Amino acid sequence: EGGGDMAAGGTGHLEDLCASGAGGLALPGPAPSAPCCPHGPTLLFVKTSQGKEEGRRFYACSACRDRKDCNFFQWEDEKVSETRLVAREEYNRNHQPPFTHRQNVERCKNFVRLPLPERRFCQECQQLLLPAEWEKHSDHQILCGISTAQLQSPSQLLYPLENKKTNAQYLFADRSCRFLLDLIIDLGFRRVLSVGTPRLHEMIQSKASQEDFRVRSLLLDIDFRYSQFYTEDEFCHYNMFNHHFFGGEAAQETCRKFLHQDNGERVIMVTDPPFGGLVEALASSFKKLMAMWKETEKEGHNNQEMPMFWIFPYFFESRILEYFPSFSMLDYQVDYDNHALYKHGKTGRRQSPVRIFTNLTPSLIVLPVEEGYRFCSVCQRYVSSGNQHCEICNSCTSKDGRRWKHCVLCKKCVKPSWFHCNNCNCCALQSHACEKTDAGCFVCGKAGHKRSSCPSLSRA
Repeated sequence: EGGGDMAAGGTGHLEDLCASGAGGLALPGPAPSAPCCPHGPTLLFVKTSQGKEEGRRFYACSACRDRKDCNFFQWEDEKVSETRLVAREEYNRNHQPPFTHRQNVERCKNFVRLPLPERRFCQECQQLLLPAEWEKHSDHQILCGISTAQLQSPSQLLYPLENKKTNAQYLFADRSCRFLLDLIIDLGFRRVLSVGTPRLHEMIQSKASQEDFRVRSLLLDIDFRYSQFYTEDEFCHYNMFNHHFFGGEAAQETCRKFLHQDNGERVIMVTDPPFGGLVEALASSFKKLMAMWKETEKEGHNNQEMPMFWIFPYFFESRILEYFPSFSMLDYQVDYDNHALYKHGKTGRRQSPVRIFTNLTPSLIVLPVEEGYRFCSVCQRYVSSGNQHCEICNSCTSKDGRRWKHCVLCKKCVKPSWFHCNNCNCCALQSHACEKTDAGCFVCGKAGHKRSSCPSLSRA
């Protein structure tokens, strides 16, 4: 994937416009007239510079922040010629997967019928191979004897796509995946809308044949390679940054039907977006999925939200609460198999910063005592062992698993490594540079907030 209008005569330098916080979203979701790149409708960004009014607005790919992945660029007020529009449509068509989802389902059926020695997988093309295709892939690295168990665990077979800004397939470690599934079952849910959580979907699918297992899952993911392993009722090719179903109305209807089963009861959405992604774009898409669930005719849904687990680093807490005020952050540390920094640790900075944000009542969510979590009767929720209750804040205040300390001057708890700086009038690392605190917001130049929460951007 990648390419875009640069290759078709476009202008501009997206990496310069978006570098160092110079570009922000002008709208949280796609505009009705937004042009399309291979990843669906583009998003509208605005060029900003410190202390100046917002600059010229432009369209860029919703999913890719890196131009090497998709270099679509178009100024909002740019007049695009008919020739270039035709070239763009052809480019988008040429950058779609070689097979449709339905074709991949048929290919998989034929693949399963093959004797074990003839079941081959091309690691270079990330594709299941049928005998007629062997010669074409003869100089590629091939895995032979693909078992049924391997077909049921595609996340183990496929290479993770590790561009953190686009796909970021840091896959749940078995510990976290089992905890999530056990929690979902204990809370009484029977259907899981798995948005960008292929390993959780995989674990649910692997148990589907068990007689006493009642949970079902639908995977929405931008990684089309999964269409080789799942039917059209089990997987939808989906871009969570612009709420785009690549399969059109039919795929959207599959999702809608899944959400509406049993009058919309006992369904939960679990999502694990790329951490380099745009929170406002993700929130816009998730609200649209929630609205799709709300279309059920069941009485009482009017004031309800679809239950949700949003898995994201704790330092995005204020941004998530800005869009979903009903959410709270759990202390549970989510860890990943293929991420060196986000693995489960016992002490200090080795601990994963990834948490679960949810609109469910925290007291209902039991965290594993054997991993050091305990119930705080005052806060009415499970907390990590290092998260001590602060009598002054009247809350268990730690976000990162370490014991935080209360600063009387800041009137809040802070990280144990921070100290109060009288010059800055706030707590910070001892090694911080005081002069930098006067810089103010990158967009408007005013103090008291950062670019991401600038009121000037929200008015755009």
